Formats: sequence, C-alpha cells, structure tokens
Amino acid sequence: MSLPPPIASAGGDLAALRFGSVLAPLDHLGVLRFSGEDANAFLQGQLSCDVAGVGPSSATYGAHCSPKGRMLANFLLWREEAEFLMSLSLDIAPALQKQITKYVLRAKVKVSDVSAAISLTGIGGPRAEEVLSAIVPDVPKKPNEVFRQAGGATVIRLADGRFILSTEASAAAALRRKLSGSLEPVEARLWRWLDIRNGVPWITSATQDELVPQMANLERIGGVSFDKGCYTGQEVVARSQHLGKLKRRMFLANVSARAQAGDKLYGEDLGDQASGIVVNAEASPDGGTDLLAVVQTASREASTVHLRSLDGPELRFLPLPYTLA
Repeated sequence: MSLPPPIASAGGDLAALRFGSVLAPLDHLGVLRFSGEDANAFLQGQLSCDVAGVGPSSATYGAHCSPKGRMLANFLLWREEAEFLMSLSLDIAPALQKQITKYVLRAKVKVSDVSAAISLTGIGGPRAEEVLSAIVPDVPKKPNEVFRQAGGATVIRLADGRFILSTEASAAAALRRKLSGSLEPVEARLWRWLDIRNGVPWITSATQDELVPQMANLERIGGVSFDKGCYTGQEVVARSQHLGKLKRRMFLANVSARAQAGDKLYGEDLGDQASGIVVNAEASPDGGTDLLAVVQTASREASTVHLRSLDGPELRFLPLPYTLA
C-alpha cells in the first residue's frame, strides 16, 4: 500500500498542530519490561491500576506509589504476549526499576530497563488513522486499544485519539522516515504540550513523592482502580477517595512566563504558604506557558494563584477536557 500524500501545511509546528497531523519522537519517555510467570500477579500488588484487566489488546494508565500513597511514577502500561511494558518519564526509569525490584523477593519476575532497546513514536491529528492504515494491517479503533503487528510495531490508541507506536530501536528511524512523508515531524516538546492540553500528567524527578494519584486526576483518565484490592500505598489512595472532595486537584492553566515542573504556586488566600506545584509545563503555541498545576481547590475557586511567589505572574485557568466531579 502507498502512503497518502503529504499534508498541505502553512509550515512550522504551530500550523501542523492546528491544521495537520504530526509525528513526534517520544525520546522523553523510557520503557520498563516486566517478564516472568508471576509478572501479572506481582504488578497487580504494586500498581494503582487493574493489571488483571490489561489484556493483549488493551492499555491503561496507572501509578506506582510509596507506602504513603505518593506517586513515585505514573505510566502507560500494555502487554506484549506474556510480558508487560511500561512507558514513563525517562529521567525516573532507572530509579523506578531499582525501587520496584525491591518488592520482587521470591516472585518469578524480571524487571528490565529497555529504554535503549525500544523506541516510542507519537502520531496525532485528523489524518493519523489514515496514514497508519497504509502501513499496518490493523489500526486500533477504541480508546486504550492495542494491536500488536506481527514482527512489527505495537500500536496503542490513546483516549484522546492520538497513537503511540512501540518498536525496536533499530527499526524506529526507518519507520519515522516512512511516516514523515505524510505527517509533519515535530519535536517531542509539542507532544508534551498535547499531553498537557489533554490533561495527561507525567511524574518526573521534580515531582516524585509529592502527589497522591487523585491530586493529579489519575482516576479521571483510568489510572486508579478502587475495586482491585491491596497494592503499595492503597490505603492512603482509598482514604483520599472516600474522604470526599480533595483539597488539592490538578488544573490546566496558562501563565505569561516560563515555568517548569516542580515550581511552587502561591494563592493569595494562603499568603506565603505554597498552594500547589507545577506538574508539567511547555511553551504554548499561543504564547506564554501552558501547564498542569496541582493547587488547593479553595485557591482555584476563590482566589488568584501565582507562579513561584505571591508577586509572580498570575495563572489563567483553562477548561480541562474531562470533569473533576
């Protein structure tokens, strides 16, 4: 099959994001592999998501928490035959491999950091499915659906309609060249910006051990199961859910200044006491910085929130693509 012709773009990343379809190397994400006959049961007892519900054709978001219920990492998890693959922020992949291996004990599980061996590529936009259909026999149609191509890429369809392709690193360059004939290549930062606009957080070294999953809306994107039973940090996560309205939540915002993950946020209602923290931030094509910010809901509802200090730039909150009710 031949690929569709290239998009007619006004040029540049902004035009591609708004009017076309894009191709991005996801080199900011690492990959851990969990293999062995006990991998399913082991992960079910470690992760916030329902691992038992992850079949050969499905993926899920989730988190690995400390015993205090704070996220040490969040991730996208899928299966490839008898193994599980977990994509997470590259800067914390080695630390998480070491941390989670401590819980293996006598279980028949091997945890490997395969970030150098597996490459992830992101595809998004109105022509993404058409372009994929020209090079793979099966394209996932449903949110979080996964198709493994025989001898080729694994294709994951995200809930917002974008796709992630997982391939052997040795095959990634050729695949991207083939796709770039019909898709506009963009930098990874543009993909990260799309994650922000879609309300998908990524824990990095700057925000490790800071947030309970619900503070980052992980349950709103399917990353927390409240029915699966015990896992590390489960008691704290469950208690946070059953106490009712959370005091802190993650919101989408824009600020007319540079920002980065880990920056503190201050509400005028709380004075010099920090009201929250920036989870992820990227320059917006429309100016300033778009960010995912966990803040006190009281500050969000009845005050103004500022970046880095009470004298810092004010956050302008934007609607998330999902509800927090």
